[in-house]
Amino acid sequence: MPTRNYTLADFDFELPPELIAQHPAAERSASRLLDGRGCLPADRVFRDLPELLRAGDLLVFNDTRVIKARLFGEKSSGGAVQALVERVLPGNEVLAHLRASKSPKAGSVVRFAEAFDAEVLGRAGPDEALFHLRFPDDPFLLLQAHGHVPLPPYITHEDAPEDEARYQTVFAERPGAVAAPTAALHFDAALLQALQERGVGRAAVTLHVGAGTFQPVRAENLADHRMHAEWFEVNAATVQAIAATRAAGGRIVSLGTTTLRALESAARDGTLRAGAAETDIFITPGFEFKVVDQLVTNFHLPRSTLLMLVSAFAGHEQVRALYRHAVEARYRFFSYGDAMLLER
Repeated sequence: MPTRNYTLADFDFELPPELIAQHPAAERSASRLLDGRGCLPADRVFRDLPELLRAGDLLVFNDTRVIKARLFGEKSSGGAVQALVERVLPGNEVLAHLRASKSPKAGSVVRFAEAFDAEVLGRAGPDEALFHLRFPDDPFLLLQAHGHVPLPPYITHEDAPEDEARYQTVFAERPGAVAAPTAALHFDAALLQALQERGVGRAAVTLHVGAGTFQPVRAENLADHRMHAEWFEVNAATVQAIAATRAAGGRIVSLGTTTLRALESAARDGTLRAGAAETDIFITPGFEFKVVDQLVTNFHLPRSTLLMLVSAFAGHEQVRALYRHAVEARYRFFSYGDAMLLER
């Protein structure tokens, strides 16, 4: 249990705006890596990761694929509409965030990208914050043809071909995310080969990252915050790989907070189980971790649920000290920024 009650102010920090990375590093594995496992932080390069792990460790990654979820269109009245598809549903239907001067009503039509019409079926989701739309064809195909890469709100340029390639991980297989699992953006073929030669195993989970990952916490009392839900799946092969790693004395290394959320959600009753479900798990200091031993993660937004998660994992004071060091040492922050390695 936490030694004290944490409030929102405990997860705030000052970040010079110029440290927010607007573009990825020239090479994926050339990003910096802050090794935060010891008493003192150690400045490394991401391609050093294999020598920081041990033979027999298991690296678990998120194989979600970012869809081109942002669409621009207009209502039949001519008013501009911007959509961010949050989730693809059966029957060519989607749930989406819509921005317009006046919200479209159920039964109306929005024309996207001057290419296809979507019918507005109504409002949906918590507080009816989402819109339920029906597309005329497979949403994945329409988004790939007409959508834009859904860059995070703190990246100020419009999406470009560079982003289509680099805001996607080398692990990406299962489409459905509207944000990248950013810790995995640092991996390339050479690094994967080095990890294999080191004797580090690999296993996958899927968690389709939603736009809620960028939402700041506004409730001063953390218990009053309601998490957004995300779909995840942990398959039987991964459960077996984790059990075998544990039995052999290896460590479970989570590649990113999304992977950690999937694994800890699948083990909420104390036993890691295969299956698919929705998770709204909110991890704050005092959380009892059951699966993950080490965590590779990027640097997170002030007052965010992900900063609370890493503070729960590595210790609140440890993480505050590491973030102070990262700012002083001019690390690059957020999705296109640098990474850190933490230990429970």
